[in-house]
Amino acid sequence: MALLQGYPKARDRSGRTKGHDSATRISRKAYFKAAGLNFLMLQVLFLGLFCYIFGAIFQQGPHTHNLNIVFVDYDNGVIGRSIRNAYAELQADTFPSLQERPAAQYPSPDQLTKAVCKTDFWAALYVAPGASQRLENALDGSSSAATYNRSDALTYIWNEARYPTVADSSLSANIETLSSAARVAYSAINGTGALQMLNTSDPTSITVFANPWQLSSVNLQPTTQGSRLIYNTLVIILILIQEFFYLGVINGLYAQFKFYVRFLPHRIILYRGLVSLAYTFCGSLCVTGAIWAFRAGWNVNGNQFALSWAILWLFAHVNFLWLDVFSVWLPVQFLPMALITWVVFNVASILLPFELSPGFYRWAFAMPAHEVYLTLIDIWSGGCNPHLSYALPIMFSLEVLGWFLSAVGVYRRCHYAVIAETAAQNAFQERLNAAMEFERKHDQEIREAMEGSQEVISEAKEREKMGEEIEKQETKMARDNRRASVACNFGPSFELVGSKSNA
Repeated sequence: MALLQGYPKARDRSGRTKGHDSATRISRKAYFKAAGLNFLMLQVLFLGLFCYIFGAIFQQGPHTHNLNIVFVDYDNGVIGRSIRNAYAELQADTFPSLQERPAAQYPSPDQLTKAVCKTDFWAALYVAPGASQRLENALDGSSSAATYNRSDALTYIWNEARYPTVADSSLSANIETLSSAARVAYSAINGTGALQMLNTSDPTSITVFANPWQLSSVNLQPTTQGSRLIYNTLVIILILIQEFFYLGVINGLYAQFKFYVRFLPHRIILYRGLVSLAYTFCGSLCVTGAIWAFRAGWNVNGNQFALSWAILWLFAHVNFLWLDVFSVWLPVQFLPMALITWVVFNVASILLPFELSPGFYRWAFAMPAHEVYLTLIDIWSGGCNPHLSYALPIMFSLEVLGWFLSAVGVYRRCHYAVIAETAAQNAFQERLNAAMEFERKHDQEIREAMEGSQEVISEAKEREKMGEEIEKQETKMARDNRRASVACNFGPSFELVGSKSNA
C-alpha cells in the first residue's frame, strides 16, 4: 500500500529474528508469562468491580420498604381509614413503609416538613383537618360542592433533591399509587353512604363523588432538570479523572526537572500543595459553573453556588492527595488498578441511598464521594439533609491524613531520587574509568606491537573488544537503574505540553 511505503524501515529484515529462532525462546517465554499474569489479574479485577457495582444496586425493588413515610391523620375520618386500608393492600417489600404517628407528636404540617427536612423520614403524608366533613358536605349538593377544593384533603411532603431518580420512582410514584388505591378503598368503605347523600341532580356533586380528592405535593426542592441524572455518576467520575491526569503532569514536571534532587522535601511539599490547591480550586469552579449553567430553572442561588464550589474544591483536593498517596506507596504496575477501583468504590457509594443497597455497602460512608454528595444535597435543598455532623469531619480527616501520607511520600521520593542520581553518577564514572582503562591497555598494546613483541591488533578485533566492554558496562548500569526505579516510585508521569527540560 502507498500508505505503508512511508515507513520503509518497518519492513527492513536486517537485525530481525524469526519467531521460531531459539534465541527468542527466553524472551518469548517471559513475554507470555507476563502477559498471562496481567491478563488474569485484570480479568479478576474487573470481574470483581462489576460484581461490586452491580451488587450495590441489586434488588433495589425489594429494599424499597426501607424508605419510611410518616403518616398523620389530622382528620380522623373516612379518608384516613381509606389510606390505612389501601396501605394494607399495598404493603410489601417493594413498597415504602407507611409509619403512622399521632397528631400530638406532629401538631401541624410544619412539624412534618421539619421532620422530612431533617431526614427523619423520606416523605410525610397527612390528611388535612376536616377533610372528610368537607367531602360529605360537597356530596349532598349544598353550596359547599361549588367551593370544594380537592387539593385540600391529602398532601405529601418530600425532597426531590435527595436522590432525585429514587425520589421520583420509589417515593412520589408510590404515594400516587397509594392515593389512587385509597380512592378505591373509600368507595368500598363509604360507597353506599355516599350514594345515599349524593345529590344526583347536581353535576358538581357527581364530579366530587367520581374524584373525591386530588393528592397535593409539597416539594422542598424541585429537581427536574435533565442534568440531575449525572450529579452522582459522571460528575464524580470526571472529577476523579481530572485529578489523576494533573497528578501525572505534576509528577512528570518533577521528574523532568529533577526537583526531588535539587530541592529540600519541605519546599517540594509547599510547591506541590500550592499547585494542587490552585488546580483543584479552578477545577471545582469549572464543575460548579457547568452545573449552574445547565440548571434549567433549578431554584438555587449565589450562596449555594459558593458553598457548592467550596465543598467540590475540598472533594477534588482530597482525591488529588489520595491518588498521590497511591502513587507513592503502591508499585507502579498496580496504579491503574488502584485508580479504577477508587473510582468504582466512590461512585458505587452514591448510586443509591444506602437504604436501597445491601447492608454490606454501608462501609462506603468512609468514601469521600458519599460525603460530598450528602453535603451537596444539604446545600442544594437549603439545609434539608443535615448530615454535616459526620460528612465534613470525614472529609477533613481524609484531607489531613492525605496531606500527611503525601508529605511522607515526598521525603521517600527525595531519598530514593538522591540514591538513583548517585547511582547514575557512579555508573557514568565507572563507564568513564572503563573507557580510560581500555584506552590505556590499547595504547600499551600498540607500543608493544611497535617494539615487535606481538602483532598489531586489527581494527575489527579492536572494535569487538570495545563493544564487549561497553555492553558489559551498559548491562550493569541498566541493572542499577532498574533497582533504583523500583525503589524510587514517582507515580504516573506524563510529558508536559510545551515544556523543555533545562536539567
